[in-house]
Amino acid sequence: MRNVLFAGIAIIVAGLIWLTTGREDNTLSLLSSDPLPDFGQYQNVVEKKQAFFAYLQPLVMANNQQVLEHRTRLINIAMAPLNELSRSDLQFTQMLIERYKLDETAEPAAMRAELLQRLDIVPLSLALSQAAKESAWGTSRFARQGNNLFGQWCYEKGCGLVPLQRGAGQVHEVARFASVNDAVASYLRNINSHRAYRDLRNARAALRAQGQPITGLKLATHLTRYSERGQPYVDEIQSMIRFNKLDALDLPAPS
Repeated sequence: MRNVLFAGIAIIVAGLIWLTTGREDNTLSLLSSDPLPDFGQYQNVVEKKQAFFAYLQPLVMANNQQVLEHRTRLINIAMAPLNELSRSDLQFTQMLIERYKLDETAEPAAMRAELLQRLDIVPLSLALSQAAKESAWGTSRFARQGNNLFGQWCYEKGCGLVPLQRGAGQVHEVARFASVNDAVASYLRNINSHRAYRDLRNARAALRAQGQPITGLKLATHLTRYSERGQPYVDEIQSMIRFNKLDALDLPAPS
């Protein structure tokens, strides 16, 4: 029955004029857009780490919470009778399909399963340790000038900052964001949609199905393609999680 409903949603949405395609939800704009603090002012390493984590943790938590709310709403939509769905429900479903880059030609059952797999959290320990690593604790050029804490690339000329040591023939830039919250939202969407992290999403879904905590230590194993350094990068992220005791933040994920 759910598959029939999801197919119906896809058919009806195809006939709607979706005026907000590609836009973020308004709730995202309510999160902090304050400038990135000057973490370079800290001489004490422990104080710098504490300040960095205290600043970034609420942003990651808020974005994760929104993902979970989207997940719950999608489940409710799929379970409801088709004739009871509102225009807002249909637009919401189409927005998720586009945001998470699903193949709209796929079978409805496969599309729904894939979308639910992508709509899930990135553990706090993983997001915080990657941000610390990629941004040198918020002090890198890309963090200070582009609010980019996660080393995310873009490929259109002028979309970001050109790396000073970019190799010959390479055209990528390091993305620039209007706020750190925008960078956090983009990072979560990247993990949840890019084909390079399919194994991570599969592992996360398996943990959820087993009722196990979704932890950064476990998911980091599947980040060999996040960095050109491969496995050494994964080892460093896991080491950062352990050394900074960030795994304590990975409580059992809400359903």
